[in-house]
Formats: sequence, structure tokens, C-alpha cells
Amino acid sequence: MDLSQGTPVSIQLKTVVDQAGEKKNFYFDLEGQIVKIGDTLYIRYKEEQEEGEAVPVTIKVEPDGKIQLIRAGGLRMRLKFAYQERLETSYKTPYGLFQITTFTRNLRFSLKDQPVAGTILIDYDLYSQAEKIGEYHLELEFTA
Repeated sequence: MDLSQGTPVSIQLKTVVDQAGEKKNFYFDLEGQIVKIGDTLYIRYKEEQEEGEAVPVTIKVEPDGKIQLIRAGGLRMRLKFAYQERLETSYKTPYGLFQITTFTRNLRFSLKDQPVAGTILIDYDLYSQAEKIGEYHLELEFTA
């Protein structure tokens, strides 16, 4: 299937957040799009916020296996993930720019062709300066 023009996909997104010993689970069923530009794959969708705002999210899967999660809107964020690597990034809020770091404990990506379907699994720790903010588990499944 030619993904260069963009293909609509159904997305199931599960996130588990463990902060200060408190675990929260989030589940979303979303409609999105997958598009391939060069050797890079982009999965785009809108995340509904509690305030009713729809925030554009892009997951960028690079040919070297690195993944970025890019969130637009009032809180602009670009999280970077590479297996067993610590990567710095910034987080823009109405209160200013914050430096944050991800450490990716586990990273898996799989893609099937007919029909287009795949899974992204990321387990990571999030740090602000040297302080650990929390542990995160992100699981995204998509099907055309």
C-alpha cells in the first residue's frame, strides 16, 4: 500500500502513568492518519483534552528506530525515544520553557502491510533536571 498520500487509521492508545506511587490508566479510541515521507513514518491524530480541546499529536518513526512524540497546542512538547538512551528535549508551557529528559527502558515498533497495521510500545522514565517525574508506558495500535 502506498502510504505517501496518507492513509486513514483507527488508533487504540493506552497510557499508564506512575507518578509519586500513584498509577493512572488512560485509554483512547481515535481516528488518525499514517503517512510515509521518505523513509520516515508519521502517525497523526488529535487527542481530546478534558477541557474539550483537541490537541494535534504526531508520532514520528525514524529509519534508525528512534521515535518522537510531538504534541502541539498550549503545551508544546517533543519527546524523543531511543532504546536504552537518555535524550534531552524541551517542553513549552504558558509559564515558559522547561528542559526534560527521557530514558527509554523499552522500545518496540512493528508494521504490517496488508492491511496496514502496527504497534508502538514505549516504556520510559521522565526527568526534570535530575529529578524523576514518573514512569510511563505508552502502547499505540493502529489499523487501516
